[in-house]
Amino acid sequence: MIKTANFDFYAPTKVVFGKGSVDRLGALVKAQGCSKVLIHYGGKSALKSGLIDRVRAALDAEGIGHVSLGGVVPNPHLGLVYEGIELGKKEGVDFILAVGGGSVIDSAKGIGYGIADPEQGDVWDFYVKKRKSTACLPVGVVLTIAAAGSEMSNDSVVTNEKTGIKRGHGNDVSRAKFAVMDPELTMTLPDYQSMSGCTDIMMHTMERYFTNGGNMELTDSIAEGLLRTVKKYTQIIHAEPDNYEARAEVMWAGSLSHNGLTGCGAAERDFASHILEHELGGMFDVTHGAGLAAIWGTWARYVYKDCLDRFVKFAVNVMEVTPGATDEETALKGIEAMEDFYRSIGMPTSIHELGIDYTDEQIEIMAHNAIIASGGKRGSAKVLYEDDFVKIYKAARDDR
Repeated sequence: MIKTANFDFYAPTKVVFGKGSVDRLGALVKAQGCSKVLIHYGGKSALKSGLIDRVRAALDAEGIGHVSLGGVVPNPHLGLVYEGIELGKKEGVDFILAVGGGSVIDSAKGIGYGIADPEQGDVWDFYVKKRKSTACLPVGVVLTIAAAGSEMSNDSVVTNEKTGIKRGHGNDVSRAKFAVMDPELTMTLPDYQSMSGCTDIMMHTMERYFTNGGNMELTDSIAEGLLRTVKKYTQIIHAEPDNYEARAEVMWAGSLSHNGLTGCGAAERDFASHILEHELGGMFDVTHGAGLAAIWGTWARYVYKDCLDRFVKFAVNVMEVTPGATDEETALKGIEAMEDFYRSIGMPTSIHELGIDYTDEQIEIMAHNAIIASGGKRGSAKVLYEDDFVKIYKAARDDR
C-alpha cells in the first residue's frame, strides 16, 4: 500500500539572507521593473530604528518612487487593508514592500489582492470565501520578526475589526517575489514577541506533523530536525537576545516551516489549533503565538488517542522523553514536555494564563465561527466538528 501522497512543492520566493542584506534592497526592487512602491510597515519601532529611512534611501538611490503606509497591528485589521488599497490606487502603486513580520506581510498581501482584483469588489470576499482571488500586486519583504513564515507562504490572515472575525486566504499569486532576511533586525524585539514567534514557527510544522493518512520518512526527519532546532535556539534567544547564530537558525526555520516543505508527502494537514486560535485572536486580540501555546495542550489531549503513533514519535524524536510503559503514557509525556517548554520561555499553557475568562456564550460563538471558517469540519489527527470545538474551548478555560 502506497502511503506517500502526491504533492506539488512551489517556493518561488528569492531569499537574501544574512547581515547587511538590507543593503541589497534597492537592486532587488529595481529588478521587479516597478515604478512606484507602497512601503507598508507596522508601528513606531520601524521608524525609530531607522529601518524605514534605510528602505526609502535604497529606493531613492535607484530612482524608484514610493509612498508609505504604517499602522499595522498584530492580527492586522481589514480597515487598514482598505486604506492601503485606496492609497495604492490613488498613487499608481505597482509594487508593495512589506517591512515587518507576519502581520505586515499579511496586510500587504490583502492590499495586493484588492488593488489587482479585476472585479474591483470587496477584498474581504476572498477571506470569507465568497469569491476566489485571481491576481495580486507583486509583494516583497524585509523581514523583522521570525514567526509567521508569510514571507515564503501563500497565506494571508486578516481580522475584520468591526465584527471580530479573523480569516485567512491563500493563493500562490500572493507569494513574495523576494524576502530580505537579516537576523540582526530581530534583536530589538521584546522577549514575549520573540517567544510568541518561535511558538508559531514550531506550530506550523506541528500542524503538518500530527496527521493521519501517511507521511514520508524524509519529510518527518526534516520536520523533527526543524522542531528540535527551534526548541534549542528559542531557549538561547530567551537567555541571550543578541545571539546572532540563534536568531539566524530560528529565522530560517520560520520560512521553511511554512513554505510547504515540512508537509511534502503528507496526505493531509491538521491546522485545528490555528482555527481555534484564530477565533481567540478575533474576539480577544491575543498575540497569535501565545494563543497557540495556550490552546495546544488541550487540543493535544483531546485528539492524541486518534493519532497515537505520531504523538509517540513526537515525544521520543522531538521532545526526547524516555518512553513510558505504554504508547499512551509516552504520548502524554511528550505533551507534558511540550507544555514545560512553553513555560520555560514564558508562554501560557492555558486560557486563564492569557488573562481571558470567556463565557459559555462566547464559546458557542467561537466554535460556530470556527466551523464556518473550516467548511463544516477541521483536523487530521482527529476530525473535529462544532461540538468538539466547544468541548476544547471549555476544557481550555476550566483547566487551571
